[in-house]
Amino acid sequence: MKLKANQLQSHLHKNLASCYLVSGDEHLLVAEALDAIREAARGRGFASRDLHVATAGFDWSALRDSSSNLSLFAERRIVELRLPTGKPGKAGSQAIVDLLGYLGDDLLLIVVTPKLDRSSQSAKWVKALESAGVELTIWPIGPRELPAWIGERMRQAGLQPERDAVTMIADRVEGNLLAAGQEIEKLRLLHGAGKVSAEDVSKAVANSSRFDVFKLVDAALAGDAKRASRILAGLQAEGVEPVIVVWSLARELRTLTRLSELLADGADLGKAMQQAGVWRNRQGLVRSCVARNGRSDFRRLLKATVAADQAAKGQLRADPWQLITSILIDLTLGQRKAA
Repeated sequence: MKLKANQLQSHLHKNLASCYLVSGDEHLLVAEALDAIREAARGRGFASRDLHVATAGFDWSALRDSSSNLSLFAERRIVELRLPTGKPGKAGSQAIVDLLGYLGDDLLLIVVTPKLDRSSQSAKWVKALESAGVELTIWPIGPRELPAWIGERMRQAGLQPERDAVTMIADRVEGNLLAAGQEIEKLRLLHGAGKVSAEDVSKAVANSSRFDVFKLVDAALAGDAKRASRILAGLQAEGVEPVIVVWSLARELRTLTRLSELLADGADLGKAMQQAGVWRNRQGLVRSCVARNGRSDFRRLLKATVAADQAAKGQLRADPWQLITSILIDLTLGQRKAA
């Protein structure tokens, strides 16, 4: 059975399935869904939890051991399996399918994965989990849905936000749901229950997006020049040291340079990203950036970060923010600038 995230609480209030497959890349929402399932299980007597993380070299027999030799007086137990890549392989797939045969009143299985691609969604183990229990896909909150999500979140916290207050928080957290949740909690503690205006938010809420150097790099990788410029202006206005921004750009450019060299040697892009240490949830951004820039571009920009670092440390007579801006423009626009 497939469920939407907004149907989970109603489902858990009525019933507890024997297994759950929870997938998604929005960490806050995934964590809250897991908390809700575990809480419902505890309310039904599941007092212990065996956690398995299937990294490289994982021994799948450990998963089978979690389900074997349940005695008559054994306490109810949750077996939670985390698949960081979303691909358990042939042995893992079979182990998951086999484990479904042991499920019952004393054993609950929870499988947690990132967002599954199309091929994974049709895999045997995924179909078996969906047939035996519940498949719950956690979709990210888009920019259009974010204000409504924040408004509802604030009302749940006892706040009565004005529209401008919700808009201000949405603008400041740059789509970071974890930051939004933290800011709402901070606002509740500082302001208390009741009506909340934009002025209240302005006084109580730290501007999370402006301090987030990593969001700046992601915007550049995505080719979003407008957003990158806005975040950079915010960082500068808030007094963030330029050396921190340069460090973040240099680190990313070292990865991109290595990746471009692997590609030049004939490596497949997917495998090259794995070798270069690109996280799975950032591979789309990196693909976009690589499509706009070549190996010589990344090498040139990496050298430019050396000058920017020297300027930021007072070793070179130049404005570090201008040098950073130039690097960002080139990285963001790539071949579009040349055109």
